[in-house]
Amino acid sequence: MTTPLLEARNVTKIFSSRGSIGKKGSVTVAVNQASLTIHADPPSIVAIAGESGSGKTTLSRLLLGLVSPTSGDVFYRGRPMTALKGDERMAFRRDVQAIFQDPFEVYNPFYRVDHALEMPIKRFEPTKSADERRAMIEKALGVVGLRVDETLGRYPHQLSGGQRQRVMVARALMLNPSIIVADEPVSMVDASLRATILESLLNAHDQLAIAIIYITHDLTTAYQVCTSILMMYSGAMVEVGNVDRVIKDPLHPYTQLLVGSIPLPDPTKRWAANVRSATSASGQHSTSQGCSFAPRCPHVMDICREVTPPLFRVNADRAVACYLYRDAPVVSPEDVSALYIGA
Repeated sequence: MTTPLLEARNVTKIFSSRGSIGKKGSVTVAVNQASLTIHADPPSIVAIAGESGSGKTTLSRLLLGLVSPTSGDVFYRGRPMTALKGDERMAFRRDVQAIFQDPFEVYNPFYRVDHALEMPIKRFEPTKSADERRAMIEKALGVVGLRVDETLGRYPHQLSGGQRQRVMVARALMLNPSIIVADEPVSMVDASLRATILESLLNAHDQLAIAIIYITHDLTTAYQVCTSILMMYSGAMVEVGNVDRVIKDPLHPYTQLLVGSIPLPDPTKRWAANVRSATSASGQHSTSQGCSFAPRCPHVMDICREVTPPLFRVNADRAVACYLYRDAPVVSPEDVSALYIGA
């Protein structure tokens, strides 16, 4: 096996805040011992999915080097992220591109959108002439379905949300990276543009061999776009594997809850009843040890409240962190990627 392009190994991220006078501060475990490996060959499309607050965005920021893990390590081409300096750091910044949920926050409102596209080229391709930079920008805009005369020369507020997001996709593709980390890239655009943006990412994957980490709470688009999926709950990975298996036959009670929350096309079926029963199955108090989903789980056992479950490998391309499957072998952090590489 070749050296992974990007790897998170047992990473945990804890945020703490100071309390007011006379009160203790709070501690939030945003990511809890998560492991993820992305290889450049073959380039994969992996979804990190879960409801709001599950830790998926924090995990993506750890992978991008925007925040440092409290424990565990993130590696780029086998090198610890903390050890990257100078040219290595620049290579990482070019090779691993990000697309964020809210494109408006990325822009400086005092500059035209041309600035957001020109700056990466000037930084990473300083020898390019003005004509060469223009050609790169026009090509990238064409890939995402934007017309040059309707995009360049305008300020961010003069573009629609969908146009701003597609400019960010073009910006990421322009540098021909090895991997794109896309954090909810279509959550703020209307349905008519989602297909265009997702198709642009798929084309980049197919034609340019770019690996993609797709962060989402939308299991429908995850199923349509990705080959593999990592389900997260309360900062922990609870189910990992082939996206077709996980969505069509979810094993973890949390994944079952999310899949059951998707409205069915048949209005006679009461899909919401399953959601209520799973949500209220056991009290509303969180636990400091054991499975974090235990208070909501309809299958909770005593061991669930006492010991955090590891990932159990139920078959060749699926692992579940649930004691319902404790007869299966435990998956080590180093072997997690084997569940979805080439899936």
